[in-house]
Parts: sequence; C-alpha cells; structure tokens
Amino acid sequence: MSQPFPASPQVPVLALGDILLVTLQGELHDGMAEQLQQDLTHRIAASSVTGVVIDISGVEIVDSFLGRVLAEIASTAGLLAARTVLAGMRPAVAITLVELGLTLPGLVTALDVDRAMELLSPREA
Repeated sequence: MSQPFPASPQVPVLALGDILLVTLQGELHDGMAEQLQQDLTHRIAASSVTGVVIDISGVEIVDSFLGRVLAEIASTAGLLAARTVLAGMRPAVAITLVELGLTLPGLVTALDVDRAMELLSPREA
C-alpha cells in the first residue's frame, strides 16, 4: 500500500508502489529545495523506486534555483535508474522558465499527476 515518509519539512512524499509522488505547494525556499533533493536521492538509492512524479500544480513561481534543483533531481534519479516526470506546470510557470532560459534537461512533463503516472507505468507488450 502507499506509505508517506518525510522528505523535508512541508513537502509531502507518497510512495505508490515503485513510484514516489512529491507534491510541492506554495513557495519552496532554497534550503527546502536542497533538502528535498538530498532526501529524494537517498530514498531512491535505498529502495526499488523506478519513477518519481513531482507535482508542481500548487506552485505559482519557479525561479532559476528551483528550476535547476528540479533538473538535478531528474538527472540524479536517472543515474539511479529512476525516471522523473514533472506534473501540473501552470502556464505562467512555463512562460517564466522559458524567459529564464531554463529548458530543464532530463525532465519529462505531463499535464497532471494521472498522466505522469501513466508515463511511468510499465507498458504491456
């Protein structure tokens, strides 16, 4: 069944089978973003996680630092054999990221959490 665990203060992370669902709400300060990155990296390395969904539908502002941290989470997760999908990006956030020149390499995006989970589900042959 699903198991919540603390990633960093105020950042809920839910284990759904072999996928972690990270829900970001409001403003994520730099220290919290770095702590989340470390906690997720350790959690992925210590378990059989194959995917990470980062839901940013509750985030109104993504600055260059948070954008870089999200890209680094995806890159690190990839090195640990887990795919990362960024879900729920608001149009204003997408515009801001483009204006900042952030392409978020290694991050796949999905309109919502359901579609992100579909992207990470094993495909039947």
